[in-house]
Amino acid sequence: MTDLSNSVSIRDLSLSFGAVTVLQNLDLDIKDGEFLVLLGSSGCGKSTLLNCIAGLLEPTDGQIFIKDRNVTWEEPKDRGIGMVFQSYALYPQMTVEKNLSFGLKVAGMPKDEIEKRIARAAGILQIEPLLQRKPAALSGGQRQRVAIGRALVRDVDVFLFDEPLSNLDAKLRSELRVEIKRLHQSLKNTMIYVTHDQIEAMTLATKIVVLKEGIVQQVGTPAEIYNRPANLFVADFMGSPAMNMLKGTAVAGGIQLFGAGGQGVTVKVPPSVTSAIPEGKQVILGLRPEAISDEGSADANAAASARIDADVTIVEPTGSDTFVTGKLDGTTFTGRARAETMVEPGQSFRFVFNLDKAVVFDPETGKRID
Repeated sequence: MTDLSNSVSIRDLSLSFGAVTVLQNLDLDIKDGEFLVLLGSSGCGKSTLLNCIAGLLEPTDGQIFIKDRNVTWEEPKDRGIGMVFQSYALYPQMTVEKNLSFGLKVAGMPKDEIEKRIARAAGILQIEPLLQRKPAALSGGQRQRVAIGRALVRDVDVFLFDEPLSNLDAKLRSELRVEIKRLHQSLKNTMIYVTHDQIEAMTLATKIVVLKEGIVQQVGTPAEIYNRPANLFVADFMGSPAMNMLKGTAVAGGIQLFGAGGQGVTVKVPPSVTSAIPEGKQVILGLRPEAISDEGSADANAAASARIDADVTIVEPTGSDTFVTGKLDGTTFTGRARAETMVEPGQSFRFVFNLDKAVVFDPETGKRID
């Protein structure tokens, strides 16, 4: 029996194509009103999982529940879902209005109800002036709004989005991302969204599921995924620039970085690590670039910090910040300094490590050490 507060529940789901396993023993609960993002690189199984929920693919094993109803073997039209595809999938010979109404007419819905739903969806998505145009006369962003509207008129409990913004340019992606977030806040429906874009995931989701090779790596809020990654894969996948991964050795009083045989720099064990790390154990210290700063922007309230001088190899001004890459004893790392920071490659630069923001991983298992 599933939890009645769950909008979608997935139990022990697997899918294989011949000898190739795409999804492996997935268990997932999606609460009513959540915006859940399935995130991962190409081929990780995120779109496959979405298609299983939609009923476009039949799983090899396991079951899918929507609103506490087993829909594993039901047709897509009977599942109470609306789906938005990457490719818009609009009928080119029909106007926007007819694209929106087509599915409702096929279902035998009364004309006055169809008109109400189209008017409501067009108002929410601000596409009223486009209703008599055909898709060829629309921009990419307008077409995607119409595709979202076609799902919206169905008045369903669960919306599924399969990388809906990937065909748009950066400006349009940003604009439509805001529209989708506003839509979720307005409707409060459950939304399941597939993307490989970390920014989309972080800005849209109330919960993120990170997938790798058909296996769930971590489920959590955007803040949990970003600040407390469960393993090295999640830590490396999330964030741009990526998290710094510094090899070290546990020693008395902390972790030794940048050198062996007592010649390196010893930093305190991050406050987030509550378990004792045996001396001599090899570890990986993870620090986001924003946790490595210049002296002027260092967090004076950090409980544990370290000041490390290193040679600058790359300077990347971004307007709001300057990313500075340093190198010490053959190890490179990137920090985020103030925009006005004046430094050139080849110079020595003092980096301040905020160890309150650090996480420690076991290189043998890849898992975070707590």
